[in-house]
Amino acid sequence: MSLVRTTDDYFQLRDGETLLEGLERTGHQVEYQCRSGYCGSCRIPLVYGKVAYKEQPLAYVGPGEVLPCCCTVLEPIMVDCQRVARTEEESVDQFGFTGLNP
Repeated sequence: MSLVRTTDDYFQLRDGETLLEGLERTGHQVEYQCRSGYCGSCRIPLVYGKVAYKEQPLAYVGPGEVLPCCCTVLEPIMVDCQRVARTEEESVDQFGFTGLNP
């Protein structure tokens, strides 16, 4: 499991989960199309940390960028991506506080 920090949240990736799948699971907004590294539409800024690709993506990946659809996180990372939705894992209590469901 790898720690991922975003603009306004942090979470652990599950075993075998791509960065894109983890971002989607935690309510982050990421544009995507191919989910294979061909189109580059999921490209987001990588603030710090290291990722690897099982196969070199066909889409261009510049310095300080990452394709979350097809990368493996090697160490704790931070990406510039915002959270837009509450997830199934969270609940809001009677006082309006958000927390993870047990």
